[in-house]
Amino acid sequence: MSHEILNPRNWKPAKGYANGIAAEGRMIFCGGLIGWNGDQEFETDDFVGQVAQCLRNIVAVLAEGGAAPEHLVRLTWYVTDKREYLARLTEVGAVYREVIGRHFPAMALVQVGALVEDRAKVEIEATAVVPRP
Repeated sequence: MSHEILNPRNWKPAKGYANGIAAEGRMIFCGGLIGWNGDQEFETDDFVGQVAQCLRNIVAVLAEGGAAPEHLVRLTWYVTDKREYLARLTEVGAVYREVIGRHFPAMALVQVGALVEDRAKVEIEATAVVPRP
């Protein structure tokens, strides 16, 4: 394993994320990626569809740096509508597991008034740590 999950012994375990991660190695930082394709075109205005594309974009950037989803240590999500996120959490979880797997790094989610791209409903920043050989 490339990292250690940090959860104080007297705390309930986090579900779908980690409270903290300790890791050593080569760090990869993904800027805020949104739910458009490599040609910077939106294929959908559906929230879950944009989440799926956003996660695929993160995986593509990680792969470019020699990393994989299991190397993720932190995700920061920015959404334009937390109610839609919460209402569709089961679907979000399903696409998350489909793209990222059952790896749950430290995460935060923030509702924002808008994102720079008007059609964007979600933007995610990612940090990964690849263990040194």
